Amino acid sequence: KHGVFADALSRIAQHRKEGARLVLMSASTDLYVPAFAAALSFDEVICTGVQWNGDRLDGQLTTPNRRGPEKTRCFEALRQSHPGLTTAAYGNAGSDLDHMRLADHPLLVNASTSAKREAVRLRVPIAASWQ
Repeated sequence: KHGVFADALSRIAQHRKEGARLVLMSASTDLYVPAFAAALSFDEVICTGVQWNGDRLDGQLTTPNRRGPEKTRCFEALRQSHPGLTTAAYGNAGSDLDHMRLADHPLLVNASTSAKREAVRLRVPIAASWQ
């Protein structure tokens, strides 16, 4: 209920109103990303899976780490699964820029100075700041 930037919530609502398919893609683990996506009514979740042995966290990954090149691979697979759809991608790190460059509407938000410099070089738009 708290802790999500109002600007992000507004964008999500606008995409939903436009009939977009909302996919939350994160390098973070499935310990909490699916719950976050469900709370925001996303259609699909792609995140890093972790392994459990009964009720004990094993620590091994059940999927590749959904970061950098792997996130790009997942984004490309999504585009192939939904041909012809316009895509938007939001990211906050330099490691997100590669897949964001594939999107029709990329936007870097709340990123470090070095990520912003790289975004400028790659011509990825940068949000002033999300609040």
